[in-house]
Order: sequence, then C-alpha cells, then structure tokens
Amino acid sequence: MTPVYEHNMKVRDYECDAQGIVNNANYQHYYEVARHEFLEENGLNFYEMHEKGIDAVVVSVYIRYKHSLRGANDFICTVDSVEREGIRIIFNQKIIRLKDNKVCSTARIETACMVNGKVKKPEVLEQALAKYLVH
Repeated sequence: MTPVYEHNMKVRDYECDAQGIVNNANYQHYYEVARHEFLEENGLNFYEMHEKGIDAVVVSVYIRYKHSLRGANDFICTVDSVEREGIRIIFNQKIIRLKDNKVCSTARIETACMVNGKVKKPEVLEQALAKYLVH
C-alpha cells in the first residue's frame, strides 16, 4: 500500500542510548512530527484549532519495534492510512530506514476530539481528511 503521506527525517545523536540505538520513546516523537506535518498539509493547525476550542488528543499508542534506527540514519515516517472508528480517528504509520528500506517500526495511534473540553465527533478532522478516511 502506498502511504498517504511521507516525512523525511534524520536521527540526531542525542536521541540514542549508550549503544547508539534510538531510544524507544523517540519513535513516538517521530510519529507525532509526521502526523502534525500531515495535518498541517491538510489545513489543520493545532494552535489555531485550540484557539477555537478544538483539541485533537492522543488516547492510545501502539508501537511495534522491528529493526533499530541508529545515529545519523535517514528515515521516512509515513502515514499509511487514516481510519474512523466511532468518535476516534486512527492513524496507521510506519518508520522506514532509507539505507536498506527496512521497516523499523509500525504504529497505530488513536485520537479523539475535544470541543470546549468535551469529547465530540471529530467533524473538523473528518472534513479535512475526508479523501483519506477508511471507515
């Protein structure tokens, strides 16, 4: 399946542990960066949404680690698909190391939408991401 979005990144030295391997918590950061860039590309800016009382929040993260990223590795973080389940929007993502095209990890990130502090149907996200949504 062709990703709906790709974001190129590079591992920075401070993201690695003593063995030179990217610390697992940084994978979640990479996924977040790619999702935010994807949303901005589709007209959704988190700060502007917040000013209107709308907050998209992560409610669940599942990351599967397959191969390690190391210092200075170039990689792509993708958004492969976007699903709607009830009031949740789910992003399916992966990280691919460029030197050998190995999938280093996959992720399923579930989000919910808060409007003025209350959980609501994610209408703003649905409208902006309509062409990508899998039901």
